[in-house]
Amino acid sequence: MDGAVFSRHSGHEQVVFCQDEQSGLKAIIGIYSTALGPALGGTRFYPYASEADAIADVLALSKGMAYKNALAGLDHGGGKAVIIGDPDRDKTEALLRAYGRFVESLNGRYITACDVGTYVQDMDVVARECRFVTGRSPEHGGAGDSSILTAFGVFQGMRAAAEWLWGSPTLRGRRVGIAGVGKVGHHLVEHLLEDGAEVVITDINEQAIDRVRTRHPQVDVVTDTDALVRADIDVYAPCALGGALDDDTVPALTAKIVCGAANNQLAHAGIEKMLEDRGILYAPDYVVNSGGVIQVADEIHGFDFERAKKKVAGIYDTTLRIFRLAADEGVPPAVAADRLAERRMAEVGRLRGIYLPGQA
Repeated sequence: MDGAVFSRHSGHEQVVFCQDEQSGLKAIIGIYSTALGPALGGTRFYPYASEADAIADVLALSKGMAYKNALAGLDHGGGKAVIIGDPDRDKTEALLRAYGRFVESLNGRYITACDVGTYVQDMDVVARECRFVTGRSPEHGGAGDSSILTAFGVFQGMRAAAEWLWGSPTLRGRRVGIAGVGKVGHHLVEHLLEDGAEVVITDINEQAIDRVRTRHPQVDVVTDTDALVRADIDVYAPCALGGALDDDTVPALTAKIVCGAANNQLAHAGIEKMLEDRGILYAPDYVVNSGGVIQVADEIHGFDFERAKKKVAGIYDTTLRIFRLAADEGVPPAVAADRLAERRMAEVGRLRGIYLPGQA
């Protein structure tokens, strides 16, 4: 067997390839770690250009979920799944149910939820074949849309950054630029306006902009993301696609804080150092946007909104803890966040070595 297969999957516990010819299902489930508990992470339905791209994505995403879940304080490891295909064309009841049976076959090692291209209604279908599903609709015992608590968590991270940099946990009088006002971004606008911030937005979707402006005509709009990063803003909030912070964006940024809902904001290794060298405080994305996974984890135990919201509010303290560690150890906040996550996985994961009678 080619040893390169295992080297590419280095660090992951398990990668599962799932195929059902009749429904057209082609899926990959990646389990990075179960040190803290069953792996938890969403299912992405996406038309990948190649199977290699799908594998690369599931490996990166499942690792990212392990770190996110660790710093969210959850008793869950990290996992993710991808379904290869166009969700608008290829998604069927049979395909989703076939996928559910593959997840069920893992017997709880992986718990799935929504991600790009999948929605609460899809999880309802998956759940007809599988017990290990969260992110379902309220009609089926789930918590529903997680964007509300995701935005609340990003706002808490932003408050922590303001406290660290300016000495007060408020955005009052600050100008915040939001790139992307979709499911999460438009809720973030609400929090910021309530806190007394000035808000400027951009989005490639004109309807998303119109929705915000109809409710909040005081919100300013710029033409595109390039204009936003060069605008006179105090905080930049990437809330759309990943890779928002790259070699072109970072030198152009006028903001002193970056804190947004988008995943994988750092385009490549080294961007975190570029931000630090420019004196820009970066609130690690997977820390501040963990409100969604906190919600779906709470759903496993019977969803309670106030309980979940209280836990999401803890993102404020976690973000400050990361800034303190970064200062103490002389590293960028992104590095400090990774270290904290790795320490929790190692320290708590070690407890699995204590034998409990009745455990396999």
